Amino acid sequence: MNTHRLLGGLMLGSVLLAGCASTPQSPQGADLAREKLNRLQSDPVLANKAPTALEAAERAVRLAEQPLSDSGQNQVLGAHRVYVADRQVEIAMAKASTRQAEEERAQLAEQRATSRLDARTLEADRARADADRMQQEGEQEQALSAARAADLQRQIDELEAEATERGLVLTLGDLLFEFDSSELKAGNTSHLTRLVAFLTEYPERNAAIEGHTDNVGNMDYNRELSQRRAEAVRSYLVQQGIAAQRLTAIGLGQNQPLASNDSAAGRQSNRRVEIIIDNPPVASANAQ
Repeated sequence: MNTHRLLGGLMLGSVLLAGCASTPQSPQGADLAREKLNRLQSDPVLANKAPTALEAAERAVRLAEQPLSDSGQNQVLGAHRVYVADRQVEIAMAKASTRQAEEERAQLAEQRATSRLDARTLEADRARADADRMQQEGEQEQALSAARAADLQRQIDELEAEATERGLVLTLGDLLFEFDSSELKAGNTSHLTRLVAFLTEYPERNAAIEGHTDNVGNMDYNRELSQRRAEAVRSYLVQQGIAAQRLTAIGLGQNQPLASNDSAAGRQSNRRVEIIIDNPPVASANAQ
């Protein structure tokens, strides 16, 4: 009796062991393919970049995960399915990465294009601003030049000077001096006062002071008298603050009459001091 029970137990155990040995299982490596696919599916950047390839990988992994009985033929089939599943996951990952790279390149190209456009826009804005500024400066300079020209003409009119090729010629009659004297008359220096103001405002201009006489008397004496009168005017201007190196004085005597010495009026016109103020220096053509 006991012997029969023992044999029956052994046979039952053999059947159970045989049943366990033949239970179908997922092929080896299917879990690794699933893990790799899960990482791709959970990637916030790549998960939606290649949906078609990702669906194909999902189908391949599911097929690879299907249990197979432990037979030689099934082992080969399972290994093939795992290989295909792994390759499908790799393909999905490659396509997603490629798509991401393309989008990044497109975005970078758009940013560069935007930057170039912004740079060109900024450059154009700067050019317009520079043009406007130059126009305003030109208009201001023109207005300033016009104002300066008007003021210069006003001062010339006040000096009662004549514009010539030599410069501005201011003629002072013999009322500046006593007869046969080189001493300036007190109270008769209003023209010289205006001349001082003019030379002070235009320090780039120099002046030549020329003394003249009529032909009455000795020629050498007349030249000496005209020299002393020219020097007297120069000394007055220097005392008023005009730099001495800007002024020259020369006596020309009776050699350059303005009128005939045959009449009293003509001789009075010839007794004079002329002040020739240089024309302003001309800027060089190459100066910018």
